[in-house]
Amino acid sequence: MSGPRSPGRYDVLAVASSAGGIHALRTLLGALGPDLPVPVLVVQHLDRRHPTMLAEILARVTTLVVKLADDAEYAVAGTVYLAPPDRHLLVGPHGRLTLSTSERVHFSRPSADPLFESVAQVYKQHAIACVLTGTGSDGAVGVAAVKSQGGTTIAQDPRTAQRAGMPQAAVATGVVDLVLPLEEIGAVIRGLVQTRTDTWPIDTVPAVRAAS
Repeated sequence: MSGPRSPGRYDVLAVASSAGGIHALRTLLGALGPDLPVPVLVVQHLDRRHPTMLAEILARVTTLVVKLADDAEYAVAGTVYLAPPDRHLLVGPHGRLTLSTSERVHFSRPSADPLFESVAQVYKQHAIACVLTGTGSDGAVGVAAVKSQGGTTIAQDPRTAQRAGMPQAAVATGVVDLVLPLEEIGAVIRGLVQTRTDTWPIDTVPAVRAAS
């Protein structure tokens, strides 16, 4: 069963980041603009030993609602849901969010791979998954899952990342559609989610460079 449909091709944006992620997320969210027609689900690796101010920090750069995800709430368009410290963020049918304490993935909880895999299962070809800066390889398995269901996959150009590991691992899967400098990602995603056609080709997006 798929999640709730938006007027366009895409119904959800899932984002992964780790080291250097606060700057990258601020840049991305600041470029998405207001009235985004999809929800945004974010995994940023966080220190479970301390409370996080990430929602407050990110809210300063966007008019979108930014909040820590609550268990069993439903994802709605125009809202950014952040995985809380020490919880995996998953999405189920109809966009229902789940917070999980299942085992760590890549030594992390939250981890991007469980989120991306759940997004792939629920939203299929109507999902966008984006991997930003970070160490390690979290997100690589997840982008492969999203691509296997027909979704669109994006990675930050590792040369523009504070930590290149995560985007490099995503690109190395061979299934990333677009590899873009950080400063271009938000505008490209905004263009993708705002189109109302199901057949708009990715290569018509200005300034997009497909992954080789």
